[in-house]
Amino acid sequence: MELILDTADLNAIKEYDELLTVSGVTTNPSIITKTGKEPETALAELIDYLRPEQKLFVQTVQTTVEGIVEEARYIASLRPENMYAKIPVTREGLRAIKLVKQEGIKVLATSIYSPDTGFLAAMNGADYLAPYVNRMCNFGDGVGQVIDLQRMLTVHGLPTKIVAASFKSVQQVHDLIVAGIEAVTVPPEVLKNMVDHPGTPIAVDEFSVAWEQAYGRSTLRA
Repeated sequence: MELILDTADLNAIKEYDELLTVSGVTTNPSIITKTGKEPETALAELIDYLRPEQKLFVQTVQTTVEGIVEEARYIASLRPENMYAKIPVTREGLRAIKLVKQEGIKVLATSIYSPDTGFLAAMNGADYLAPYVNRMCNFGDGVGQVIDLQRMLTVHGLPTKIVAASFKSVQQVHDLIVAGIEAVTVPPEVLKNMVDHPGTPIAVDEFSVAWEQAYGRSTLRA
């Protein structure tokens, strides 16, 4: 299972990359704008920080087939390996996915709101699919639909992986990990709640107090 960070905040990326096993970073136009930096600067900093084995996903901005293909080529050129163009699954995006895959460009199909659209993107060759879990929940059982998509890929033997996105709660992430999802991209605010359970420091304090009362010290060895 791949744990991916859904942010372009370099400080947050460094924090969780030191703490956890992070497979990569996903960005989109909204995430890039939140950095307050020029996109070229924000992307250059991410590329400079990430290790070669960590993936970086960058979304196209143009909406025509020609524009999407052009920007996908640009994205692919930014880094020699593990660089993915994120392409929304509009009609133009689906056409572009077919074209750029013919050129060997790695693709994450994004802005997916239904398992059927995701499956069609997989048939067009997308390497990853990003269903918007929380947004899908606004229209029904988002978690269940992502599980349906996973089953559809498995039944038909498609190699495309799901990287579930758009999380607003720990429970959403939990349910998909339990279901065997292959990757999740999680924003720092949700990941923090997964890491920092309030019960853990309480337990640690109890252990420390008991030890100090018994032995008069706070270390294992005297």
